[in-house]
Formats: sequence, structure tokens, C-alpha cells
Amino acid sequence: MKKKIIVAPLNWGLGHASRCVPMIHLLIKNNFTPILASDGNALVFLRKEFPALESFTLPSYNIHYGKNLKISLFFQLPKIWVAVRKEQKVIQKFIEKNKDVVGIISDNRFGVRNKNTPSVYITHQLNVLSGITSFFTSKIHQNIIRKFDECWIPDNNKSEFSGKLSSSKYNFNSKFIGVLSRFKKESIQKSIDVLILLSGPEPNRTFLEKKLKKEFLNSDKKIALVQGKVENQQKKSMDKNIIVYNYLLSNELQRLLNMSKIVVCRSGYSSIMDLAVLEKKVFFIPTKNQTEQEYLATYLSEKKIVPSCVEEDFTIEKLSIIENYSGLKSDETKLNSALFCLFEGERKF
Repeated sequence: MKKKIIVAPLNWGLGHASRCVPMIHLLIKNNFTPILASDGNALVFLRKEFPALESFTLPSYNIHYGKNLKISLFFQLPKIWVAVRKEQKVIQKFIEKNKDVVGIISDNRFGVRNKNTPSVYITHQLNVLSGITSFFTSKIHQNIIRKFDECWIPDNNKSEFSGKLSSSKYNFNSKFIGVLSRFKKESIQKSIDVLILLSGPEPNRTFLEKKLKKEFLNSDKKIALVQGKVENQQKKSMDKNIIVYNYLLSNELQRLLNMSKIVVCRSGYSSIMDLAVLEKKVFFIPTKNQTEQEYLATYLSEKKIVPSCVEEDFTIEKLSIIENYSGLKSDETKLNSALFCLFEGERKF
């Protein structure tokens, strides 16, 4: 009987779920049986990627954006902590019923851990930036990380892509596991001039879609738009010169990305890793008041890797400055199977 590992990404856009894809493949390759656990679109996405795997639903954090993300998140903290306590109980109950569960991998889900089962936390944010309150938000997150047996950081030892987000003088039993992406670079003809890649919580996703459609609808370039809306059925349509997909699974999206000359998207960390592996020329539009995305966009822009601007200032003409930037580059994901030695011991009962 194969040993089971619970894999539980946060449902905040699709980034946390998508970067778990290579981890799930490696678990299967090493004769573990991944059990998928999340909620909302993240769980729908993983079920479509791995229809043969067992899965179950966790309580939703129900995080919503407001006009000011920092203030909005502050007022949602009580609701989030209630969900965290609920998911702890769900995990405990599942583990009690399934004696063959030997490990847990949580991607930014605070309550997905168990004192009797080796528990790993995946994050690139040892430091959580929130303006003048960054010290306190970082300490809160670091205290959560310490409750896990190990912290896996998806970046190289030099924090090349995450910068100061993953740099700390403290010990969190952390391991830099390398860039984490489900994609591989392909040598195919680049027939798409610009690929617009959308994701993230509403209403910000829709705001950006409307803005970019307005900019690109009268362009003579060939444009593709992936809305990042995981629905029951995949859809493809034409809006003047724009090919619109509601969502694409990994193999289809990998091909479209490889066919694209330029990508326009948010500066989410999972997107950065994906586009680095594909060695893409990119233009970033960070989500307003999401400090992590604003920092990453500025960090990569100052290193002359990727240009960026705020949503209100974007115009199609700004894409011309991409040529002055080197673009994202990284080796393909090469996870080390030795990571899973944590799960080889006898489980406590």
C-alpha cells in the first residue's frame, strides 16, 4: 500500500495550486499517493489536472479584495483565523481515519498541519511586506512557519527571484528547493504577439481585463487572453483581434506561452517562476496595494529584468521598452527526491 501525502494549496488565484503541480508529479514518481486538499478554484483546478487522485474540501478563507487591500485584509483576519481553526479540525479528522497518511505539504495554508504527522510549509515569504506594519506581519507569519517541521522556499539559495521576501537571519528549518514551475520551454514558432495572462481574486482580475481589452482591441497585433476563470467547461472565443480562453490546463497553457513573444500579467510570484523557466519577455502590472506584487515588480525592474507600471498608467505603447530589459531566465524545475526523506519515518499515533 502506497503512503499518502496531503497536498494543500491556498485558494488565492491559481498560483499556489499551479506551483504544487510539479511537487505532485514528483510525489507520484517516488511512489507516494498525493491527496489533494483545498477549496474553490484551486481545488477545481487540481482535480482537472489530476482527475485520478483522491481529494477533499477544506474550509474557505474567503479572502476578498477591497479598494485598499491592506485595510481589507486587516478586517478579514478574524474570519481567516476561524477558517484556520476549522481546517485544523478537518485535517485531524482525515488523518485519524486514514492511517496511511505519512505527511502533509501545505502551500500557505496556516492550519494544514498535524503534531503527529510530518508537516511542510511552502512559502517564499519569510517576510510579509505591509508598509509600516511589515515587522509585525512578518513576525506573525514566522510564528506560523515555526509550527511546521520544515519550510520549503521555492527559489535558489541567493533568493534570485524573491529578493528580501525570502531572506532571514533566523532558522525556520528552511530549505531553498529551487524554482518551482509546472512548465518546460519548447522550441516552437512564436505566432502570438502578446499573451495577456490574468489571475487572482475578484474584482481586481476583472478590472484589469477590462483595462487591457480596451488597450488591445484596436491593435493590429495578434493577441491572446487567458482569463484565469476556472469553469465547468473550457471556452474559446474571438473578441475582434483577441483570442479569449476562460482557462487552460497545464499542457495547453505551456504551448500558448511558448508561442508568445511577450507576456503581460500580474507580478505574482508563481507567474515569475513560470515565466523564468520559459525565458519570457514580460511586462508586469502589479495589483494595487498588494505590497508583495508591488515589491517584486520594483525589484525586477530595478535589476533591468522586467519593466512594470501601475494599472492606471498602462498603455500598449509601453511594451516597446521591454527590449531594454533582459527578461526572466531560469533552469527548469529540478526537485530533489531527497526532500521527501522527512516522510520516511514511522508515523506517531
